Amino acid sequence: MFWQKWLTYANVLTVVVGLLVAFAGNSIFFDIHNDYTREVFFQSNEFQSDVLDFKNWLFGIIGGTIVGFHILMIMISENSFKKKELWAYKAMWYGILSWFLIDSGISLYYGAIHNVVIINLVALILIGLPLIATSKEFKKEQR
Repeated sequence: MFWQKWLTYANVLTVVVGLLVAFAGNSIFFDIHNDYTREVFFQSNEFQSDVLDFKNWLFGIIGGTIVGFHILMIMISENSFKKKELWAYKAMWYGILSWFLIDSGISLYYGAIHNVVIINLVALILIGLPLIATSKEFKKEQR
């Protein structure tokens, strides 16, 4: 099934992003995100060394969480989702939507709109698109 494989590969890609967040959060991959973060929270061009250490620690934790969540999504996609088990479809929606709403809500509250646009919407579209596209198949299985 095309959409099931899309879902798996989108989550594999997100695992790679999570590893980059954890281990390369100050690399060229995150220049735009880091620039906007400095602008929103520090109104300066550079992080002070103690703030940079704190950011790197947070990125490590966030990256690890991203990796773990999306490995779980891969396992669901490659097993129960592939078998069209309704619980797997619901679990993927509940997981991605709960993350998106909490993360985006907090980001918007603090004015970090860049996080919603650069990270959250991209992930929601990548994972939500196959879930929307396969909804009828799971409704058939429910009958």
